[in-house]
Amino acid sequence: MSNSFYGKLELNPVIAAASSIEKLEEALKSPCEIIFLLTGSIFNLKNLVERCKEKSKSVYIHIDLLDGFSRDIVAMRYISENIKPDGIITTKSNLIKPAKELGLFVIQRLFMLDSLSLETGIKIISNTKPNAIEIMPGIMPKVTKILTKETKIPVITGGLIIDKEDVIQSLKVGAVGISTSKEDIWYM
Repeated sequence: MSNSFYGKLELNPVIAAASSIEKLEEALKSPCEIIFLLTGSIFNLKNLVERCKEKSKSVYIHIDLLDGFSRDIVAMRYISENIKPDGIITTKSNLIKPAKELGLFVIQRLFMLDSLSLETGIKIISNTKPNAIEIMPGIMPKVTKILTKETKIPVITGGLIIDKEDVIQSLKVGAVGISTSKEDIWYM
């Protein structure tokens, strides 16, 4: 799974972040190879993931944002065995190891608010060892560079990515990809 993730990022480092069904519809039409699904419920998640796969898109579901699922190992196992996304995104560090044991590609989302957030994030990543890190907001090149160097884990930047310059700057300092809900960036 990880080779598919990084291979698709090499083709197109822009990741479509879909926070609604309408956004997902647009993401499915876009040239983005990867979709971060930031919506869904126990009733529609399987269908949403299947629609992404029908369009040959890799889909990573943000489990913290799903309705009707608990944030525990049982839900993770159900999602892995029955929904079959390419991977998950979570802010919950306690879910990373179990998700990896289930064979899921795991992206840990970190919110960088201050220097303490950065220090804590590095410690968490050192312990959990996700497959990739998504940092928010993604417009902090110095922080991206530090995280890439300190953790040796691929970094994705997301949040407040407004234009082509933000994308280029993130890639220049070592990000492997950029997640955004801005449709005009999907078509860069």
